[in-house]
This record gives sequence, structure tokens and C-alpha cells, in this order.
Amino acid sequence: MKNFKLAFDHVIKKIQSKENFAFTRFSDGELFILQDKTLILADNHYVTGEVTGPNRYTKEEHKEFYPDKHQFYREKLIECYRHNQDGYYKGICTSTDGHVGKENFDWMIDFHGGDHENLTFANLLINANYKRFVEELIPLLQNREVIYVVNELADTSRLPFEISKEFIIGSNCMINNYDTSESVRKYIEDNNITDAIILCSAASLSNFIIYDCFKDNPNNTFLDIGSCLNPLLSLEGWKYTRGYLTGYWLNSSSPFAKQVDIWS
Repeated sequence: MKNFKLAFDHVIKKIQSKENFAFTRFSDGELFILQDKTLILADNHYVTGEVTGPNRYTKEEHKEFYPDKHQFYREKLIECYRHNQDGYYKGICTSTDGHVGKENFDWMIDFHGGDHENLTFANLLINANYKRFVEELIPLLQNREVIYVVNELADTSRLPFEISKEFIIGSNCMINNYDTSESVRKYIEDNNITDAIILCSAASLSNFIIYDCFKDNPNNTFLDIGSCLNPLLSLEGWKYTRGYLTGYWLNSSSPFAKQVDIWS
């Protein structure tokens, strides 16, 4: 049985020892795309397959996936998901995610072709582990070369570590900024970048970037950090949709701040 805390320990030890690896997240949005369901996050509502509901999403969180228009991107995501390689860790949704449930956890395991030692928690860096992300992982970035794939609305000037290179993406970046994956890969190759840490906050585009860059050149570390840094980037959407962030930064009573994900 995989353990939420020990899996985070594993990440910390690898960064401390400068052992390169990749962590890429297949969270709920990726789940719905893999299942070939319509996915929309808009200003005041969401659509996942046949389910529609109200919620508030700011511009940096907007996305659209239509099965009849975007199969190319789904096939690419499947390729990323089913790829196995030493040091290539794939986080998936667990039944602890209330809107995902055990049925979808089982579906992800089956669609992958079975459980694997390199499958881990999509929520590895958040929920009950988020305090450790801020207080243990972020300081480890201060003496490393860091490249960041980040939204155009983000202000990186307040980050407590230096960024050597930014790749800027916009809304619905999996589709609108697909070519960024090749740009990152080429930058790493042309500049002989090694032992850097590449942070990705680019929704499903992060999966593409990490897969494309790591599979043939595993000499850097890639971290799909999602919205982990959003409170430091002058972005506002996290206040409405990210309980683990409001729990830490605003001292809210969100249960996500204490949620320990279970491998089931």
C-alpha cells in the first residue's frame, strides 16, 4: 500500500540528493479527458461529461476539451499516461478525492494497464502535504537552477527563489500553447541544461512537457506543481477553488488542508 507521507519523503530525498526524476499529475481534469468526456471550466460554471454545475474560475484556470474536436490531445495524453520509465512518476486521482471516487481510481489503474511502482498520488504536493511543500521543498529550490512554465497572468517577482528562464502560457494551454512543449525541450537541448529543476504550472500541457522532455533526456528534474505557488504569484482563482491553499495561506477551515490521501 502506497503511503501519502512517505511518497512525499521520497520526493524530498531525491531533490536533496540531486537525483533527477519527473513527477507528472493526472488529476481530475486529465481523468475526464482520458475518459473522453467534455471538460469545460468557465467563469461561473463547469462541465464534466454530462454533469454541469456552478463554480468560479478565473482566467488562468479556463479550459475546454471537446471529444469531437480534440482527439489529438487526448491521444497524446494517453501516450504520456502509459509511458513507463525509471524516475518517471505519474500521480493519479484516488478515492479520497470526493468528486472522483473509487470507481474512477480503479478505472485509472485499469486504463494504465495495472498498478505500477511509478504510479503515485496526483495530490502528492498538496492537501496534508502542502505545509511540507512550502516549508521543506520550496527552500530546496533556492540553490538550484529553476525553469518555470507559468501563466501569463502570474507575477513571479515575489517567489523566494530565482527563475533562470520562464516559458509563458495562457488559458486552455494544452491546446492553445501546445508548441511550448517543443520549445522547452529545444531550450534544454540547445543550452545543454542539466540538473535543473523545471516547474510546470500548465494544466494538462504540463503532462506533455514533462513526457517530451524527460523520456529521451532524463538529466533534469521536472515537477508538475499545478497551483501550489499561486498565492505567491498574485493570482486570485485559488481563493475560490483550492481549499488546501486557503487552509494554509488564509487559515480557513477547509478539510483539504488536513486530508491524507489513501491509495484506493
